[in-house]
Amino acid sequence: MASRSFPLLLATTLALGACSLAPDYHVPQVPVAPAYQGNEGNGPWNMAQPAQPLPRDGWWKIYQDAQLDDLQQRLLLNNADLSAALSHYQQAQALVSSAEAALYPTLSAQGNPQRDRQSDNRPLRGNPSPDEYNSVTLGGEFDYEIDLWGRVRDSVAASRDEAAASRADLAGVQVSLQTQLADNYVQLRGFDQEDALLDQTITAFARALELTQSLHNGGIVSQLDVARARTQLSSARSLLSQTHAQRSLVEHAIAVLVGASASQFRLAPQTDPFALPPIPLGVPSTLLQRRPDIAAAERRTAEANAKIGVARAAYFPSLTLSVQGGYQSDAYNNLLSAPNLFWAGGPMLASYIFDGGRRAANVASAKAAENENGARYRSVVLVAFREVEDSLTLLTDLGHALVDQQDAAAAAQQAVDLALNQYRNGAVSYLDVVQAQTASLDAQRSVLDLQTRQLRANVALVRALGGGWSTDSAAHTVS
Repeated sequence: MASRSFPLLLATTLALGACSLAPDYHVPQVPVAPAYQGNEGNGPWNMAQPAQPLPRDGWWKIYQDAQLDDLQQRLLLNNADLSAALSHYQQAQALVSSAEAALYPTLSAQGNPQRDRQSDNRPLRGNPSPDEYNSVTLGGEFDYEIDLWGRVRDSVAASRDEAAASRADLAGVQVSLQTQLADNYVQLRGFDQEDALLDQTITAFARALELTQSLHNGGIVSQLDVARARTQLSSARSLLSQTHAQRSLVEHAIAVLVGASASQFRLAPQTDPFALPPIPLGVPSTLLQRRPDIAAAERRTAEANAKIGVARAAYFPSLTLSVQGGYQSDAYNNLLSAPNLFWAGGPMLASYIFDGGRRAANVASAKAAENENGARYRSVVLVAFREVEDSLTLLTDLGHALVDQQDAAAAAQQAVDLALNQYRNGAVSYLDVVQAQTASLDAQRSVLDLQTRQLRANVALVRALGGGWSTDSAAHTVS
């Protein structure tokens, strides 16, 4: 009868061990539109085929700038924040291994040689008992908790979900730092172009001052015109100094991102045109697989769901199998002999009878944590959709504004040429020249500003789309 009951008991134990008290997990529902609203009517400069996603490695190469590529490589190697995020992910991996260890039995060994002396007044001490004696123990112990209610498995699942979330966090930090570097680099190039414009403007204003001074020396114009020309020149020089200061701050920020000292870091000015590349957009539903912060939030929701099973399992008894044995004697000679052998083995079933409501509170806390993480997931998704729409809107509207501003800059330059010709012929006062020059400089600076803002919106769109990352490539996160 016993031989028949043992297989039944073993099968029952294995069946119970396969169960889990965690509720069935479902990804929180979020409203997803079929298409991006900001994509309607966009030009080819910010849209590409959805089947051509951003490259996972080296997405910044779409900007075709060798210096940017070099800076991005230095960031991957030297950035301190990225290194810290990597270490945090490695901690999460180690915690997974720690949790998985509970799936296996533990085996320990001990050796305990000692010299003992009994108290003369020890209670119930027998007369034949010696005052001093040796005690030598050599043994081991085997313990294994049978996971009847899935507590261990749910703990392992929770730790794996947290590790996956940390891996997505690492990817999110990487994408954030890379896009921050690209954004700063775009700003730097914009300041370089503005510097070049102001240098040309200062040269033109200096020639205008020479012309005005020459006309004044000939008695043709008054000293007022000379003062106005000098004011224009000094104002342009002041703007150049301000631009230099702004460029230096951005350069310092880039130095920190690539792990360099701001005091020893320099980037040579570049004024070559920075092309606006097309960005593969796709449909909103693909964003759920292409944003590391969304993936991290979803995995933490799954982790919280698994922890509900851990909390529920505390209501049921734990079953541990334990076997211990070894050798024990009062002498070192012949310690490893049959008369000195001892052993003990058997199951231990333990359960709380009264805990003051602690288990109920833990279950309620676990459920609230799942609701919290589910709400955070929905918030992250909605913010992600908003960021894409924001970038698309900026790209569209700034593109229209740039076309109009370029027309305005061309007309303003024409007004400057006309005003200078008329001034040389004495047809207008120098005030007309000043007004035309001011309007032209403002218009050209606005063109550069719009171009930079449009490029920054382009970079922001890359970041909003996940920078080439996807759940399929999560295993290839920087390590």
